[in-house]
Amino acid sequence: MVPKGRIAGAGLALLALAACGPATKQQTEGPFPAADRPVARIVSPRWSTERDRDSRAEAQQVMTKSGIKPGMTVADLGAGEGYYTIRLAARVGKEGRVLAEDIVASIHDALAERVARDRLDNVSVRLGTPADPKLPARSFDRVLMIHMYHEIGQPYEFLWRMRPSLKPDGLVVVLDADRPTQSHGTPPALLKCEFAAVGYVQVARENMPSAGGYLAMFKAVGPRPDPKTIKACVNR
Repeated sequence: MVPKGRIAGAGLALLALAACGPATKQQTEGPFPAADRPVARIVSPRWSTERDRDSRAEAQQVMTKSGIKPGMTVADLGAGEGYYTIRLAARVGKEGRVLAEDIVASIHDALAERVARDRLDNVSVRLGTPADPKLPARSFDRVLMIHMYHEIGQPYEFLWRMRPSLKPDGLVVVLDADRPTQSHGTPPALLKCEFAAVGYVQVARENMPSAGGYLAMFKAVGPRPDPKTIKACVNR
């Protein structure tokens, strides 16, 4: 997973896509099915500047549409350099908490330094793994996945392991581009199908061109399925 810089201008976006090389299909071990789609490579910690993104009020719009309020506990998965982490910390305030997670050790360490430098006492930084964000159980009002879902190599296992971290009324918020996964996006129908396979129901979706794609929100419903019963979605 990689920081939230997925909405640069056309020139930067084309350069980034040209640099990513061929996408890969991941194989899984154990009971979880493999995703029937390419997985975008992680190529850069930044595709756009924070100033550029703030000029479009990206984070503020996403947080407002996601219902993020003071006092909430929020996870920022694939936090990268911390564009959302820093702004989430301000939104939830002193009574709230933000957990920033990434799987790249060097990026994790750089973000931890930024958090310490800025004295963000309501933020903690955690190193996850490609198939498990390693989130504490029953902890989060919102889990944000911003322009990173297409880089998850084992989506069914990842979503399955993430489920217990949500509070009973918690939501998963995904922002991604409506394009093939190998082109650093996720078609909305495929996203909905993969979440549904692990027991999530889509509760909202809307286009957000100013944030580089669309916003979708999911709620976990019913018991977590047995991994052996999960069926992979067909990517047509």
